[in-house]
Amino acid sequence: MMDKRKSYFLGIDTETTNALVDENGKLDLSQSLVYDIGWQVIDRNGKVYVKRSFVVAEIFLDTPLMKQAYFAEKIPQYWEDIKNGKRTLTTFHKIRQAFFADRKKYKCKAVFAHNAYFDYNALNQTLRLLTGSKYRYFFPYNCIIWDTLKMARDVIGKTVGYTNFCKEHNYLTNHATPQNRHTAEILYRYITGDNDFMESHTGLEDVEIESEIFVHCLKTKKKMRRCLFKRHR
Repeated sequence: MMDKRKSYFLGIDTETTNALVDENGKLDLSQSLVYDIGWQVIDRNGKVYVKRSFVVAEIFLDTPLMKQAYFAEKIPQYWEDIKNGKRTLTTFHKIRQAFFADRKKYKCKAVFAHNAYFDYNALNQTLRLLTGSKYRYFFPYNCIIWDTLKMARDVIGKTVGYTNFCKEHNYLTNHATPQNRHTAEILYRYITGDNDFMESHTGLEDVEIESEIFVHCLKTKKKMRRCLFKRHR
């Protein structure tokens, strides 16, 4: 039951296809299209009020397009999940309506995602393709979006404990001066102490671990970059 005295947040995650490789062999994600969207509404203590898992019919049912999905091997599992009711196969329009309804019902203070720019761009790109650019922005006007990647870098990534953890398990970048990596999977391993944990790379399941990262960051009460941006156009 909703408590009007509490602050609520909506965590969202997407899985995509249509990644391109540019002339330099670098992966270009600017044209990514969403086929899996998961979200949940939580309070600042991590209590879950709503869980949603949707498969985007227009993208998922396009067989040639889905062959390009990075996790294309998961397609049979998606069909099984749709069959048993774990995920709902429906149109992007209906998914967006459900998102708006949940956000409005709980008066969510912010939407959060890990590496939020990726999800933001992919959702916009999908909406523009499917509506012929009649609608260009998935998120509503003045929607505040927080990035748990930036939050975690500020309040977890800078700690001695996390630095030692990354060095011990070689969770470092390939830069000339290696830096700590901050994927959701590695951060969750550190927070929980479960170094065998493997990220699902499916929308709702990834939101669940990203919510844990989000709540952990809030509970530290340390100064951090929270507000990635506000959808204002």
